[in-house]
Amino acid sequence: MWNKQAATRAATFCIVSGLLVTSGYARAEYPEKPVTLVVPFVAGGPSDKIARDVAESLRKTLGTTVVVENTAGAGGTIGSARVVRANPDGYTLLVHHIGLATAPALYKKLGYRTSDLEFLGLINEAPSTLIGKLDLPPNNVPELRKFIAANGGKLNLANAGMGSASHLCSLLLQSSLKSDMTFVPYKGTAPAMSDIMGGQVDLMCEQATNSTPQIEARKVKAYGVTSAQRSKVPALSGIPTLNEGGLAGFNFTVWHGMYAPRGTPPAVLEKINRALRAALKDPALIKREEALGITVVADDRLSPAGHKKFFDEEVIRWTKVIKDAGIQPE
Repeated sequence: MWNKQAATRAATFCIVSGLLVTSGYARAEYPEKPVTLVVPFVAGGPSDKIARDVAESLRKTLGTTVVVENTAGAGGTIGSARVVRANPDGYTLLVHHIGLATAPALYKKLGYRTSDLEFLGLINEAPSTLIGKLDLPPNNVPELRKFIAANGGKLNLANAGMGSASHLCSLLLQSSLKSDMTFVPYKGTAPAMSDIMGGQVDLMCEQATNSTPQIEARKVKAYGVTSAQRSKVPALSGIPTLNEGGLAGFNFTVWHGMYAPRGTPPAVLEKINRALRAALKDPALIKREEALGITVVADDRLSPAGHKKFFDEEVIRWTKVIKDAGIQPE
């Protein structure tokens, strides 16, 4: 009898101990190894720069190595799918922009659902800038509107590929101008920017992250920022909005958020969110972001609930924009 009771107690102790290790102790120790931020775009682009800036500050607030890996292709959907399929342990996270909200309207077979992701917080927000090659005749938005109306389909508009921020901005721009332009898709931002600086393409609606240095270096013409209000970032504060140039109601900003695979333990999600909040208060990070024309988020959208609410609103907004543009999912 005694041996049977002892064996039962020993077995119970092992089970309880195992549960404590797997459900409590292991989570309390997070992070125990490097964390990977997956960027679903090529290295050197705006999202890559932002993720690396965030990673630098997150290393301090999370207390571990944070590495950035690029998994590009199909408008960011390949990298997103990688994170969705990853082990939900908090060690593989996604940094993605507005394209995550538009992908369901652009692709028939994503291989994942956005509901397969946990929301960790919005990171930043930035306007794009409408830029042109240096020898394009118009010098401001009113002149550009007249020039586009007169030349119609002769003008071309570069973008970094379907689903990219520059592609989405182009859709809004064409709708606002009520004039067709030829879209020229590239495999990434870098070759598109190279061609507009070289005069091979006419216009581009590009994230401030990439266009600000070129504007300051006077390698392109800056026609206007795409946000509803002028940017508070010093490098862009003197550039008028497209609204001011006569495109009433034009408002386009590029935002980035952080995500984890669905099923990641709540305690781990909370720890990542706290670390992200602290990282976004880092003066060095804020300074780096402002130099690129970016504003770090400091409102309710930094909370998982606020982030998800904002995201769901963006999905509704962009589904309508894409449908109205006559774009069929691929």
